Amino acid sequence: MPEMTVTVRWPDGRVADCYSPSLVMHDHLTPGSTYRVDEFARRSATALAEASERVRAKYGFACTASAASLERIQATAARFAAADLVEVLDMQPPLPTQESS
Repeated sequence: MPEMTVTVRWPDGRVADCYSPSLVMHDHLTPGSTYRVDEFARRSATALAEASERVRAKYGFACTASAASLERIQATAARFAAADLVEVLDMQPPLPTQESS
């Protein structure tokens, strides 16, 4: 199961990496996009729950690193107003590109 890192810039300018045990984050966030803090926290919670369930399905247990990542996101988000903006700077690894035929 490929792991990934989402790099974000919080409203105070601080840059942080968020870990996910799955590429599922690509289904919920887009590099170069800006989200309200409350929306970013909601999307991250949904994505990390899906990622943890993928780990559970494959290995038989939930991903504690995914839960820890969500806790960090929620704690940081709580320091800002809901309407403040979070920028998704990068997502690594990127989704594989499909080559045109």
